[in-house]
Amino acid sequence: FFLMVRRPPRSTQGVSSAASDVYKRQGINAEYMGIQERMKEEGKKAKVEKKPKKDLNKEITRDYTLNLHKRLHKIQFKKRGKRAVHEILRFAKKQMWTKDVRMDTELNHFLWKNGIRHMPNKVRVRISKKKNQDEDAKEPFFCLVQHVDVDDFSKLRTEKAKAQTLISNKNNLFIHFLEKKKKKKKKKV
Repeated sequence: FFLMVRRPPRSTQGVSSAASDVYKRQGINAEYMGIQERMKEEGKKAKVEKKPKKDLNKEITRDYTLNLHKRLHKIQFKKRGKRAVHEILRFAKKQMWTKDVRMDTELNHFLWKNGIRHMPNKVRVRISKKKNQDEDAKEPFFCLVQHVDVDDFSKLRTEKAKAQTLISNKNNLFIHFLEKKKKKKKKKV
């Protein structure tokens, strides 16, 4: 004859049996008591390491790659353009902790160049948090989202933007473009 040892009934996700709960509690209490005893032996209290708080009052500039393809999945064609803009602004608001988010016109043109239905799958974006100069402004900081032209998206990570590449107004951008042309002409000669 075989002796059958009866195991306690297993609890499932929806329904738990009283017997299995007793066994669970016994294990938890034993672990808890073991930890308490070790703490008494050492004579120390458990140290909880606190993360340093983020300094939200800093001016920051970072480059991000946004995957619009996954953000626009299952969105009907005639709403994709508006949703893409909304997702970029929402991402900037979340990352920089500001309610005032402004989008550059170049980024807007880049998003809408293929029409409302065909948004680019990925976009490289420079988000810069700046102090608000307006006296009547509700928020102390605002966020500016600009397009960064990239040939290939592979191996790009979130990084701090370099101070030399930060060109906000279009006059500086034009001057920067002219300087590059002059350098190319000198190299050819």
